[in-house]
Amino acid sequence: MAFAAYVRQGDREDFEARYFARRRKLNALVMAELARGDGRYLDAIADGLWLICEESGWQLPAHNAQARGGRRAPLPDPADPVLDLFAAETGGLVAVLLSLLGERLEEHLPGLRARAEAEIERRILTPYMTRDYWWMGGVDGPTNNWTVWITQNVLLAGLTQPIAADRRAALVRRAVRSLHAFLSDYGEDGACEEGAMYYRHAGLCLWGALDLLERVMPQQVEPVWRLPKIRNIADYIEAVHVGGHRYINFADCPAVTARCSLREVLFGRAVGSTRLEAFATRNAGAEGWDDLPDEINLWYRLLQARHAGAVIGPPPPAPPPRDVWYPSIGLMVARDDRFTLAVKAGDNGDSHNHNDVGSVTLYKNGQPVLIDLGVETYTARTFSSRRYEIWTMQSSWHNLPSFGGVGQAPGDAFAACDVAASLTEGQARLDMDITAAWPPEAGLRAARRRVTLHKGVGVEIEDSYDGDLPAELTLLFSAEPRVTGQGLELPGLADLRLEGLSDLRISAVPVTDPRLARSWPNGIWRVLCAVPTGQLKVTIN
Repeated sequence: MAFAAYVRQGDREDFEARYFARRRKLNALVMAELARGDGRYLDAIADGLWLICEESGWQLPAHNAQARGGRRAPLPDPADPVLDLFAAETGGLVAVLLSLLGERLEEHLPGLRARAEAEIERRILTPYMTRDYWWMGGVDGPTNNWTVWITQNVLLAGLTQPIAADRRAALVRRAVRSLHAFLSDYGEDGACEEGAMYYRHAGLCLWGALDLLERVMPQQVEPVWRLPKIRNIADYIEAVHVGGHRYINFADCPAVTARCSLREVLFGRAVGSTRLEAFATRNAGAEGWDDLPDEINLWYRLLQARHAGAVIGPPPPAPPPRDVWYPSIGLMVARDDRFTLAVKAGDNGDSHNHNDVGSVTLYKNGQPVLIDLGVETYTARTFSSRRYEIWTMQSSWHNLPSFGGVGQAPGDAFAACDVAASLTEGQARLDMDITAAWPPEAGLRAARRRVTLHKGVGVEIEDSYDGDLPAELTLLFSAEPRVTGQGLELPGLADLRLEGLSDLRISAVPVTDPRLARSWPNGIWRVLCAVPTGQLKVTIN
């Protein structure tokens, strides 16, 4: 049974593939009916809608628990619906569908609309109004993307359904409290600690929730768009873009992810960021505008179809490169006309954390030099006590040292300190003490790292270690490096001069997982280097 496979074998893929395919098909049918308007697809839409109404649960098996981190039940309980990310997403889909085609469906098949409305009430609105979920904020730990992702879709359901005015007002008040909690947990600099992919479910869903609220309380929401934090949240995605589909990645974020949509353009307009609007317009239209055929959120597809015509035309000028320092997560991104460099300080207690304090990611001319792997396909182990058994989560699979084979430890206590960022016209530099990122068994007394982009010249990584166990540096590449007299070469791309490193061991690592393979289709290469004196310098040009 596909639903129970998550509890039995830890597998998510089989059930989720069927679940999302059903919703994509329904969305496509709705878009086709809206385009034609002749009723050709009403029977198929009714079939899809009825099937979704008949599902025992709208939540994913991986989220089938009411408490944060609770034990997942093997089957959904229809009498106790779980309001997770995708139950809310489904509720929003059904509500938007009914707002567009409800009357025609009712004429076509009397009783269908009432059934769908009842399911929205039972699975979405009643739980939302009567339970205090952890993701609402102020209940059980910090908020994350769940807060705004679910809130946005509950608002879609609540603001399009025929509910009493006083109940709608109460729903809006709960939504506003959750958005306030989310913003309180966000850094003033607007950085998304979960990375570029999750910006689409965090920052962009914040835009979606505010946009919906503005329709019912415009005077209260209009000033929110002018808050510096909201603009910083909006602009984050442009700051971590490398080129095309490539983004600076860390944590569970992939290196290759979707291009922008009209939502980013509209977010830029809302906050008055011509920089984001120009970037998003160019990026979204780089391969031709479409109506997001793989999207499971019907509202996003409608936004794309409605607004795309207003931005099609000559793309605006590309915004000039910029360097950024995000102290809330310890991320520096710096650029010149060849290099895009990212260095992460921070701690190992992030949402979707990987043990990566001090790690470096580097691109040259838009091509990867030093890489961050990302994460494999999610399974039950990904969000369990065994998370850090997974290789991609471990610091020894980042561009970092290990000591006697001991890597960094998870938790916000394992962090960089004495961090100093310096961004000037000629160079960008990040200095940090990363000693505390390792547990006591690493035998480490001191570990410092300095990473510098000398603009127009190259990049330097300088480390110094003092400890009881032998140090070994890991370097990760997406192309096979060649050993040279001075270090390593990525043919046709970059030269790496290695000082203080010896005993280089290069291994090819096949990538078979489909999620990782989207970023690294040709596999990766891992280089292990001994650091006999505890001092090293890597110079890249």
